[in-house]
Amino acid sequence: MHIRFRHVILAILLILSLAGCGGLRYSEVDPEAGNFHPERIGILPVDVGPYEEARGTVDQIIAGVVGEKKWFTDIVSGNDIQRQLQENEELRKVTADYTAKLKAVNFSDPDLSRRIGEICRVDAFLVVSLDYWNYTTEATDKVGKIGLSMKLISAAEGRVLWKAGHSRAQKYLLIKPQLPDVARALAREMIAEMPH
Repeated sequence: MHIRFRHVILAILLILSLAGCGGLRYSEVDPEAGNFHPERIGILPVDVGPYEEARGTVDQIIAGVVGEKKWFTDIVSGNDIQRQLQENEELRKVTADYTAKLKAVNFSDPDLSRRIGEICRVDAFLVVSLDYWNYTTEATDKVGKIGLSMKLISAAEGRVLWKAGHSRAQKYLLIKPQLPDVARALAREMIAEMPH
C-alpha cells in the first residue's frame, strides 16, 4: 500500500510538472478580440533585426502558416506589402511612423494604423519581429534557435488585439536543423493561438 501511494504521488507530481510546460512564453489577448473577425489580413514585412539572412524567408513562412488556417478570405503577405512600400511613398512613410511609435513607446497609433489598412485594403495586420535566428549552445546542447514576437492589430482602431512571444530550439548532434523548418514549426504554434 505504501509503494502504491508513492506511485500515485509521483504520477500527480509528473502531471503537474508537465502541465506547467507547453503554451507560449508570452500571450495576451484583448477582451475585444472575441468580437473581431477580420476578412482580410496583412502581414507587415518582418523586422529581422540583425538576422539579415532571414529577410523574405520569414515573411513567406508567416504568410504560409496564416494561409494554412483558412481563417481569412485574403492574406496580403509581407512580400506583397514590401512591394507596395517600394511603390507608394505615403504607405512607406505611414508604416515607418507607425512601427517606430510601436517599437519606441509601445503605442499603436490609430490614425496611422487606419491609413495602413486603407492603403493595403486590410481589416487587420500582423506586426512580426524576429528575436533569434541562429545556431547556438544551450547548456551542453547544440541547437538551432528561432524566436518570434507577434502583434495582431485592428487596422481601423489601432487596437492591439493579441500579442505573443515564443521561441523554439531544436537540438542536434551532427546535422544542423534547417532554420526555416524550425521557424515554420514555431509560427504554427503561435498562430494557432491567434484570435481570428
